[in-house]
Amino acid sequence: MDARVNFYGNPLGAKIVKHLYSASKALVDSTLPATIQHLVEIRASQINGCGFCTDMHTKEAAHVGETSLRLNLIAAWREATVFTEAERAALELAEQGTRVADAAEGVSDEAWANATKYFDEDQLVALASLIAIINSYNRINIIIKQPAGSYQVGQFS
Repeated sequence: MDARVNFYGNPLGAKIVKHLYSASKALVDSTLPATIQHLVEIRASQINGCGFCTDMHTKEAAHVGETSLRLNLIAAWREATVFTEAERAALELAEQGTRVADAAEGVSDEAWANATKYFDEDQLVALASLIAIINSYNRINIIIKQPAGSYQVGQFS
């Protein structure tokens, strides 16, 4: 299976990804915990059906110590006892921010208020930005049908 276009090898595609990567780097350097960043990236990618991003972020999370138990339960986080309240708040915000077309109100005031209990203003900005950026990556990879399964940890470092 091949992608419809070599987006990452195309000069314009590479320029676009460079800017997305730059925004992603700002998030890595933020105070939003890396564990939460990984969970959000994986959950949004699962919802969107982006195999490439699900593959990449799951492997990256495992590489830095995330357990297979938690990785396997991300899609069922509401019923799982392995996530903190802060992680749950971030996952709820990620789900609502990813599924904005499914609800007329977008992200609920309740989900936002819950997130403010666990994250300061900079972390909330990082979380909102992370949700937007991962959704952008997901959409690019879905549109071009980027194949999943062959990602190597650190491939884009």
